[in-house]
This record gives sequence, structure tokens and C-alpha cells, in this order.
Amino acid sequence: MTLPAASTPTDPQPAVPIVEYEHRMTALYQAADCRWVLVYGDREHAANLAFLTHFDPRFEEALLVLGPNNQRTLILGNEGMGYTPQAKPALDFVLCQTLGLMGQPRNAAPRLDTVLQTLGLRSADTVGIVGWKYLEAGEDDDLTAPAFVPAYLVRHVQRIVGNTGRLIDVTHILMHPTHGLKSQNSAAQIAAFEWASQQASAGVQRVIRRVRPGQRECDAALLFGYPGLPFSCHPMLTSASPNEPVIGLRSPGARMLRYGDGVVTGLGYAGALCARGGLLTGEIQAVFCDSYVRPYYTAIATWYNTVRVGVSGGAMHDAVMAALEGAPFRPALNPGHLISIDEWTHTPIRENSPDLLASGMALQCDIIPAPMPNGQVLNCEDGVALADPTLRAELAAHDPALWRRIQTRCQFMREALGLTLDESVLPLSDSCALLAPFWLAADVVCAVV
Repeated sequence: MTLPAASTPTDPQPAVPIVEYEHRMTALYQAADCRWVLVYGDREHAANLAFLTHFDPRFEEALLVLGPNNQRTLILGNEGMGYTPQAKPALDFVLCQTLGLMGQPRNAAPRLDTVLQTLGLRSADTVGIVGWKYLEAGEDDDLTAPAFVPAYLVRHVQRIVGNTGRLIDVTHILMHPTHGLKSQNSAAQIAAFEWASQQASAGVQRVIRRVRPGQRECDAALLFGYPGLPFSCHPMLTSASPNEPVIGLRSPGARMLRYGDGVVTGLGYAGALCARGGLLTGEIQAVFCDSYVRPYYTAIATWYNTVRVGVSGGAMHDAVMAALEGAPFRPALNPGHLISIDEWTHTPIRENSPDLLASGMALQCDIIPAPMPNGQVLNCEDGVALADPTLRAELAAHDPALWRRIQTRCQFMREALGLTLDESVLPLSDSCALLAPFWLAADVVCAVV
């Protein structure tokens, strides 16, 4: 079989229409059923704001205010005010210098409560607050109180609304695994994610095919061919000898790659992550294949054969765990999750989960085997979208070239890799389920026979 080439898109990334951002803000505000909705963001927690406004905070914090009469205001620090052209929908922009870095000027508009009162927040108002995640059952006695936002934001808003007002955590409206707005992707959003997925996939495949012993990790990472996109996670490329564990989350460093090392790499952009792990050798190691590669790829194949519109997250979890029965490892985390502008939004794939996978979801196949012996690693992470017949027709009409790419990938996965992919599953990159366990023999890949 001919393996897919590690090619990057040549056309610009497809854009999400401005009207879609407007609809997202309206949907959030209406679902919250509060007089005001505040959406917090910063450099590490930019995804919710970017999803709503296309504005991703850089050095500073930012706060989106949604209010009555279609009020939409983005509160920014000093440097954020120079980044306002990034926002796509029509917004008002207001300066709050407290959101800027320490030591910057604060003599014009320093106090957040003053800014919020100027916008119209008053005593007795009900305010919904969106943080970067939310508490779930068993984690706290009060799940309605805003949790994952800075204390100063809660304090200033509480000061304004007083004892007769109320603050409510409404983060779930964006991030819930089934009804969250970020789990419901349009044809235009899927097209943008597909473009990013292929960028990430091509970068990782270049590493696998071109890395050689004698390179330093940081030099091998140059093979990513970074195209200048914002990352959804830290780029990863790490290695270890047979005497030490492979630390997958570590950034590439000065360590010299040696023949036989375990190597893992991952590259994530908004809506996309591709990750791979294997051995830096050209020898097909029978013991490693029998003990680790075979059960691992059986689980990967089971994931792709099971995922589809209408299956429950619990069934997905159980299918993967059954495929790993007798294996010396288990998934380190959930065997799959939702992916959006943030690399991990939430996941319906949990033990005993009744959550049904639905059309419009973007999902990451993410089975991290643990424990693994020192110096050995396996990983095969890629993203798919789920689409019912209506969404598939919209995608085909929206971007015929994208639709042809998806069909080619499905054919390859069915015919070359032996997978029984459901028609609702849309692989978002050429490398979906493509696992080469031995990187110096990168044309030797796993398949179901």
C-alpha cells in the first residue's frame, strides 16, 4: 500500500463566518438567562473567548461582557487594546489597566468594578460567569458558584451586585460534553479544524520520517516546519534510553537522540492535535510487537471501529477496555475526548457515561498506554469529526475539495488499515490511525488483518 504523503495545506485556513461568532454569543447569553454574562480569558485560557469572538488574549487577561440590548463589550488591558482588529464580530472595547502587566501605566482606568459599573452592572443583578472549566458532582458543595476564574473578578462583581444579586457559573453552556456550544461544530468550523489537523499531522509525520540518531531533540523539532499558528498545547518531542522513562509532556531539549531510544512527539493547533510515540530503530522487534504494539493497535482500531453518531461514551470506554484485556497497560486517561480551540474541552468518553456522541462533535482518539517499560513508548493520537447526513451534505457543498480528502482518507483507513469506519466518522488528517512503531522503518505501519 502507498502511505499518505506528509503534505501541508497550500491554501489559507478556511475562515469561520462572522455571523457564526455572533450566533455563538447570542446562544450563550440566552442559555445563561442572566442579565449579564462575563467570559474570562487569558493566555493559558484563551479558547472560550476565541470561540466566541476570534480574539485570543496574549500577554494579558481579557473579559467579554454580554448584556441587555445586545451589548457586547471586550474589556482589555493596555496591550490588548492594540490587538482589537483580531476580533471578528462587532464589539465595543473598553480599557481596564488592571488587566495589563504589573508596572504598566494604571492612571487612566485601573479599577475593574468601576469599568463594569460604567457598562451598566448594578446592585441586585444576576451575573453568569464563564471560566476555563467548571466543577462537577462531588468536587464541591456549591456547584453554582463561579470556580475557575480569578478571585479579583468574583470579588469586584460581588461588590457591585451586593447581597441581593447573584453570581452563577455558566461555563457548562460552552463546555458540557453533549450540550456545550463547543461540542457542536458547523461545517465551516470543521473545515478550519481539518486544515489545522493536516498542518499538525504533516509536521509530526516529517519528524517520524526524517529524524535520525545523532540529532538533538531541539534540532529534530525543527522538522515540524512550524507555520506560525497559535499552539493549543506545548510542542512535544522527547526521548529516553532503555534505562529511563519517556516523559511525554516535556518540551524538546538538548538530549542527543540515540539508536533504540523511545521517542514521543506531539503538535497541537486550534482544533487539532497529532501525537506519535515509538522506537528510534529500523529493526522490527518481535517481543515489543507482541507485548505492546499488537494490543495497543487493537485498542486504536477498536476506537475507530466503534466511534460514530449515537454511540454512548460509556460504550466507547468499555470497547477500548475490552480490547486491552490481558495487555500489560491501560489508558492513562480517558480513551478519547472532545477537541476544540482548546486541546481538551471535555469528554463524553468515560466509564458508565450515558452521554451520546452527536453530529458536529470533534473528537480526539487519545489512548495513552501506561505503564510502559523504561525507554519504550507508543502513541497514536489524531482527530475526527462526527457528521450526520445533513452535516455531511453541508460539508460537501461548503468545501468539495475537503470532502474529497475526507473520502480518500476513509477509503485508505478501510482498505489499507482494515478498519470498519462508520459513514458518520470524518478523519480530519491523512495520518488518522497510521502508526509506525519503528521510526527508522516508517513505512512499516500497523493494520488489522
